[in-house]
Amino acid sequence: MSNRQKTILITGAGSGIGRDAVFALAARGHRVIAATFDEAQAGELRLQCAAKAGAGDVGAAGIEVIRLDITSATDRESVRDREIDVLINNAGVGDSGSLAEVDVDRIRKVFEVNVFATIELTQVVLAGMIARSRGTVLFVSSVAGRLPVPFLMPYSMSKFALSAAGAALRSEMDQLGRNIQISLIEPGAIHTGFNQAMTGRKYEWMAENSYFRDQIDKLKASETKSFNFLEARDTRSIVARIVTAAEARRPKLRYVAPWLQGLGVRIARILGV
Repeated sequence: MSNRQKTILITGAGSGIGRDAVFALAARGHRVIAATFDEAQAGELRLQCAAKAGAGDVGAAGIEVIRLDITSATDRESVRDREIDVLINNAGVGDSGSLAEVDVDRIRKVFEVNVFATIELTQVVLAGMIARSRGTVLFVSSVAGRLPVPFLMPYSMSKFALSAAGAALRSEMDQLGRNIQISLIEPGAIHTGFNQAMTGRKYEWMAENSYFRDQIDKLKASETKSFNFLEARDTRSIVARIVTAAEARRPKLRYVAPWLQGLGVRIARILGV
């Protein structure tokens, strides 16, 4: 159990890493506000919480599920007056395709969610944290935000931007001296279905006019092979890092999991790949 119960707001809580982090943090005794993109996800998560509570999971009974679309100014403002100890910016979207031909509006949409709306929500919550002189903000980025990934740059670029933003904000908050902690969570490839959906989106528009039309089958086969080799089977390793960072008095700048993928990124950067 952590030293102090914290009120934790986590976005993108309807599935995958976000959902699993909700239950892990609640099991540690924290008051978790689980925010989902729409009411359908919220309803499903409430049912999951009720089922866990009915099975004797005391922590699940205390989870508050809300609908919060981070791109909506009204939704962001709805949490301004809450005393949030930890904000976990987990909500995100992905898209793919070659920068030589992908519609730039698709890139804008990814940045709108992963960067701009995330920063806007952070500013809302930070106002209260700064006033109380305490708080932690975690940005869920990606190892794809440290190593360029061909055909995945609409997503990868947004995560590069988010990782840079988090690192700079950490220094700014240190200079402010109000006990505000900023940290980056960088998951590697984890089998949640997110990666397959993201890489598959480019095939919705890549056809006879694509520069890579003769390589589509090869690209699909390569992606399937890579995911089968790289993806961790569950979220436990990255969720453990989220819990550690959320509870730490002074979290590290960066938490990466699975560790082997993090090591691979380090080596690749050293080699200049």
